[in-house]
Amino acid sequence: MKQTAFNAIHKELKAKMVEFAGFEMPIEYTGINNEHMQVRNSVGVFDVSHMGEFWVKGPNALSFVQKVTSNDASKLKVGDAQYSCFPNGKGGIVDDLLVYYYEDQKYLLVVNASNIEKDWKWCVENNTMGAELENASDQISQLAIQGPKALETLQKLTEIDLSQIPYYSFITGSIANIKDVIISNTGYTGAGGFELYMHNEDAALVWKAIFEAGAEFDIQAIGLGARDTLRLEMGYCLYGNDIDDTTSPIEAGLGWITKFTEDKDFIDKEILFAQKSEGIKQRLRGFKMLDRGIPRKDYPIVDENDNVIGKVSSGTQSPVLKQGIGMGYIHTDQAKLGSVIYIKVRNRKLKAEIVKTPFI
Repeated sequence: MKQTAFNAIHKELKAKMVEFAGFEMPIEYTGINNEHMQVRNSVGVFDVSHMGEFWVKGPNALSFVQKVTSNDASKLKVGDAQYSCFPNGKGGIVDDLLVYYYEDQKYLLVVNASNIEKDWKWCVENNTMGAELENASDQISQLAIQGPKALETLQKLTEIDLSQIPYYSFITGSIANIKDVIISNTGYTGAGGFELYMHNEDAALVWKAIFEAGAEFDIQAIGLGARDTLRLEMGYCLYGNDIDDTTSPIEAGLGWITKFTEDKDFIDKEILFAQKSEGIKQRLRGFKMLDRGIPRKDYPIVDENDNVIGKVSSGTQSPVLKQGIGMGYIHTDQAKLGSVIYIKVRNRKLKAEIVKTPFI
């Protein structure tokens, strides 16, 4: 198993370590519910160094990004970040990713840990315009500092006015006297905060400084378990659960990152435009449990007559709502907001309601 630059720190903190996407990663430290509420109410720190980072450089950088991603990168200014996906040539999704416009003719693509090799191969295969590609995944460490006290914590460590970095924007500067840190106003929790990208050799120093700065807020390390419950309360998709090579961005409710402008030609443009124009057979919906029970991935979704109308893609007990919540693909004609559906939990049929996300 690969290890991140923070591996020894996780073990000192007695984290429960698991294999995830080929890395030894912390799933929890003090308990998922406790860590979840720490992020919602104060500030927590996630090691997300297992994520992948690809540089795209040169005069053909933009044309490459425009071809392989669904969103319109031509709209970005230097310092902007954008959520997007790689369509897979068959109407599905290779991966979802963040696109950073780092400087003129230079972009950073941040991809999911479980898909680094697949994504890299996809990018290389589709680089017909000769953009300069570099897989820097093994050289970069990443921390997500999330929660309402994240800004106050990090502001102690930099002269940059963090309140002036808009959502989905970034600045490259110094944190804790470490230079060239990408300070990005992004996150996967819906609780506010920043994601920091740094060289591996600086990682431990930055971690130590953040925990000293956040001591007054009882700052805590947060594992992948709470990362999942936090993103699910916001209705954010997880690759491998809610989106994959068999689901389209239109079905997944990601039409907003799929741009059909005249001057943007991208992989699957025609397939996805047809779906948008003609309609789709299934769509990703959020639901809240009305009966007691926790929905889990792959549980069948049925109607009142026990006909299968879909399948759960993600589910959990919401620590904030103290209620079962989930997402799943449902036949379009039965996916209306407010509709009652049933989740098959073993031999029981538990009532749920289709609701708009986020859940909180």
